[in-house]
Amino acid sequence: MGRMHSPASSFSELSPSDAFVGRHIGPSESDQQELLDALGYKSLESLVSTVVPELIQLHGAMDIPDACTEDDALAYLRERASRNEVFRNFIGMGYYGTKIPAVILRNVLENPAWYTAYTPYQPEISQGRLEALINFQTMVSDLTGLDIANASLLDEATAAAEAMGLALRTRASEASNRFFAASDCHPQTLEVLKTRAAGLGVEIVIDTPQNALNYDVFGALLQYPATDGAIRDDRSLITELKLKKATVVVAADLLALTLITPPGELGADIAIGSTQRFGVPMGFGGPHAAYMSCKDALKRHIPGRLVGVSVDTHGRPVYRLTLQTREQHIRREKATSNICTAQVLLAVIASMYAVYHGPKGLVQIARRVHRLASALAEGAWALGLKVRHTHFFDTVTFETGSTTADILDRARVAKVNLRALGEDAISVSLDETSIPGDIDALWWILSGEATPFWAAERVNAVNDAFPEALRRESAYLTHPTFNCYHSETALLRYLRALADKDLALDRTMIPLGSCTMKLNATSEMIPVTWPELANIHPYAPKEQVQGYMEIIEELEEWLVACTGYDAVSLQPNSGAQGEYAGLQAIQAYHRAHGQAQRDVALIPSSAHGTNPATAGMLGMEVVVVKCDTQGNIDLDDFRAKLEHYGKRLAVFMITYPSTHGVFEEHIVDLCEWVHAQGGQVYLDGANMNALVGVAAPGKFGADVSHLNLHKTFCIPHGGGGPGVGPVAVKSHLAAFLPKRLGWDEDTHSTGAVSAAPFGSASILPISWMYIRMMGAEGLKKATQVAILNANYVAKKLNEFYPVLYSGQAGLVAHECILDIRPLKDISGISAEDIAKRLMDYGFHAPTMSFPVPGTLMIEPTESESKEELDRFIDAMIAIRQEIAQVESGVWPRNDNPLVNAPHTAEYLMRADWMHPYTREEAAYPIENLRHRKYWPPVGRVDNVYGDRNVFCSCPPLLTYSHTEK
Repeated sequence: MGRMHSPASSFSELSPSDAFVGRHIGPSESDQQELLDALGYKSLESLVSTVVPELIQLHGAMDIPDACTEDDALAYLRERASRNEVFRNFIGMGYYGTKIPAVILRNVLENPAWYTAYTPYQPEISQGRLEALINFQTMVSDLTGLDIANASLLDEATAAAEAMGLALRTRASEASNRFFAASDCHPQTLEVLKTRAAGLGVEIVIDTPQNALNYDVFGALLQYPATDGAIRDDRSLITELKLKKATVVVAADLLALTLITPPGELGADIAIGSTQRFGVPMGFGGPHAAYMSCKDALKRHIPGRLVGVSVDTHGRPVYRLTLQTREQHIRREKATSNICTAQVLLAVIASMYAVYHGPKGLVQIARRVHRLASALAEGAWALGLKVRHTHFFDTVTFETGSTTADILDRARVAKVNLRALGEDAISVSLDETSIPGDIDALWWILSGEATPFWAAERVNAVNDAFPEALRRESAYLTHPTFNCYHSETALLRYLRALADKDLALDRTMIPLGSCTMKLNATSEMIPVTWPELANIHPYAPKEQVQGYMEIIEELEEWLVACTGYDAVSLQPNSGAQGEYAGLQAIQAYHRAHGQAQRDVALIPSSAHGTNPATAGMLGMEVVVVKCDTQGNIDLDDFRAKLEHYGKRLAVFMITYPSTHGVFEEHIVDLCEWVHAQGGQVYLDGANMNALVGVAAPGKFGADVSHLNLHKTFCIPHGGGGPGVGPVAVKSHLAAFLPKRLGWDEDTHSTGAVSAAPFGSASILPISWMYIRMMGAEGLKKATQVAILNANYVAKKLNEFYPVLYSGQAGLVAHECILDIRPLKDISGISAEDIAKRLMDYGFHAPTMSFPVPGTLMIEPTESESKEELDRFIDAMIAIRQEIAQVESGVWPRNDNPLVNAPHTAEYLMRADWMHPYTREEAAYPIENLRHRKYWPPVGRVDNVYGDRNVFCSCPPLLTYSHTEK
């Protein structure tokens, strides 16, 4: 495929009003020079050449098209998207047409207040999205009939794999390592299960549900309804499996559960599935929020994030992420899972879909879909067609025999996608977007004859096609939240009220180190909802997705150019999945070369927690390498462990620049030493924002990296998800990239890691737009300015808070770590106190206590202006002056603006103000806050209370009455 070029040869030749690079990069050219002057450098080039080791610096431009305008990029992308063919989809397999209510489309999916927010690790400034997530958890728990649900997972297939891991961790006996999966589960689920089972040392048994009891298993997965539509009453089977000490997992369709008995009432221990059909477009595979719910006994083992209810310092009920001690950065290789994200934005959409429609509305949608499916089946019977199952919800399977090919030909002519089940059966799945006219068309497609009746006349007269014994009797979504916001006015105001509680990039800089919270440009977001991209089924025929393939192939080429690798897979739908795919490729490579004994992962003590967690999931032994006092890898310890584990060494995992915010000088040597021992180098791409255009991992010795498109390449964090974590590899690992179901041969050496062949494809155009508008020069400049901004902040704050680590000439990379521990020793003020006090100043906190406890890690990114950087610096200096007041004894250690932060407006209005500082000092510590004040909605959250009293669904209204302490 030929490369495309804009009329302008570089962004420098575009007019200032047209050049996107000037929109993306915060500091103007004159501001950049001021920042450089403050650091004592004449140019960006001289600064960066000092920061980045000379041996790894790139010379020459990346092979990426020249920059173009926003309008031109949208036109280019529109032209590619137009090559997709949007057929009527009746494929099913867990993906359905759906209608996203316009009020949710405009005010959530297209609203930067929701999509630019970060993971709610600071609950006081995240109450809006936390409430939306607890609505999600309540919705899932109610519909599945189980005690507790998490705040979403990545997709249905990986949720099934996580459930298998949960069953393995909690199994009654280690005698069995077998897990049963019903053969009528969705095929992509079975593929991912097989992939993940290999890493866990689990044997997957795939057979018909009727044969499940023939095996000794620690767990079992059943699909409800089955992939071919069948609804079975599996109560007796579930009972028998549990008598044999097996954990029972049911993959269930939430819309069907409004009509049929939920898994919890069938006796299941765990339920998993997708919430895609609750208002989230198919998008060629994602992103979509999967769910998991379970019995109360399993709540401390459930993977992913869990939102709970706690109290703040004033006794008010508040929300927070609970049980975080299960997470990777704390438990590392012993964590419950390697995933450190969720699908928050999509979970919010799904929860608001349920809030907007309410239980009655959801039942109406479900009944309509079911009646259409029943009408299709009854009409087909009348036409002499054979229907496979008597009982179904939305999917009808026909035994078509020798007529299969003719039926599929007629479907293509009618621009309709059906699903062939082998050579002699076809299934048809109806959904919310289906209409009676579709049924008329389907009768003709299936029979080849004009029908004597009309679907519109039959829909309201058909009988239910699910077993009467499975008719749902239990209530759900009874909380007032699901029964109060059914008018657009009511929901609009509810969404606004929630958004107003939170801090996102639309309000302020989010200086989180290692998280790269930079501009998610509007032009990048616009294509996400284009029908040509949003309404494509992930398993649509290849000839219908030529536009998507061009976008994907171009993006892959550009990522190769950015990284110096040779091949990329876009399938992983999170950074953790990308890590898994990368380590899986390394394992497969070693096995293919007769080196299966290589099972050791060397990982620095400073590494992201997902690194050891992922290695653990693949059965590797994690060996920790020490770091020296400067934050670099301890070379003596590294060499000693290389020598000791040489023949067992599988991989060395390193983040570069390091999590300490510096470019380690010996990176090339480290890679060469690992290769000399026969190992591979996995370079965590979380910090690529300091590399693009400046240095390329694939060129200085690394073998594989995952990238975070939701960091470096501008896909928004969405309040904690979605993400995309492509895996990039050198040529010798290319054959071991994840299998793409429906695209690759069954002989592919490594299995799928996500449900859809190309992962969260609908948000890939965001990164496509970013790269296309920036061009090679613009991408390099973004990296340079990211390094400039970080060093400016570090220099300005070093006098007040010592910068813990620095590299060449006392400079940092794209982030810096402030050491708060000396201040705590002399004043009692902790990093957490500073983080909470920053909320009163209108800022999100930096990353707290990672990678070093008692520190704050700051990454300003290239998108923040000098004005915003100075505003943040002023806030941090003012806070240091407040700490001085505590040091000197003017304010007591136990009663000052820092330990009492954040201050709510309600609290400041109390009549009995008894503190040694004034209300004005609490609310307006610096003058500019009078013009742009954010009011934290709650006081400091009690984390210990929340972990001791795990409550993870909508609290009853009674709890909303509270008494101030």
